Amino acid sequence: MKAVQLVKKLQEYPTFNIDTFAAIINQDKTYAKTYLHRLKKSGIVTQIQRNVYTVHEDPLLVASRIIWPSYISLWAAFRYHNLTEQIPNTISVITPRSKTREIIQMRNTLIIFEKIRPSWFFGFIKINIQDFEVFMAEPEKALIDALLLKKISASEIFSLLHEHIKNLSTKKMVEYILRIQNHALAKRFGWMLESLGCSSAKKLEKQVYATMIPLDVSRPITGVHNKKWGVIINIGGADDIKN
Repeated sequence: MKAVQLVKKLQEYPTFNIDTFAAIINQDKTYAKTYLHRLKKSGIVTQIQRNVYTVHEDPLLVASRIIWPSYISLWAAFRYHNLTEQIPNTISVITPRSKTREIIQMRNTLIIFEKIRPSWFFGFIKINIQDFEVFMAEPEKALIDALLLKKISASEIFSLLHEHIKNLSTKKMVEYILRIQNHALAKRFGWMLESLGCSSAKKLEKQVYATMIPLDVSRPITGVHNKKWGVIINIGGADDIKN
């Protein structure tokens, strides 16, 4: 098979392994490994991790096919749903499975794997990238994932909510929060959503417990105590946003 034909055939796969490659060139694995090594040296094929290769350059496409099941969330999802104009240099892959390597670098992008409970693995949709199906978090679930996994500060989440609240389904968000059954998450989002005038936040009130917790775990635990939601308001600009 000529190199041009081979590359065209490999482009049909977001990622592939040595068995797939051997089948494509109709050779045994020993020959396939040698041939694949030459293609790697020439820059035609990129090795993502052990026995995972690609000829594609879009890390978003590749990230979605490294482990199954999984979906893309956090900043990459924010960018896809136009919640931010920043081009992220990390892609967060959410999966209920364990991963030996939690971080993989592809060119200038870090692919980070975040393990969650199987009961939290929901709230994503199918999108199309280069004619391939990719699972992407819904905007509401991406915001929840960020706070649930403590990977993005509550201050940033609150700012994104404030800026895009009209384009989000707060009803869906509340339903997802209740489904997750994490009371601390419910308290934090309860305060934020109510502060932004969302009546659906009322459904989260039953999740409140007496112990005060900070809205933002990354900031000093100082600020006004909100007894209704059991949170310490320690995020910058909260008063300005509420007003």
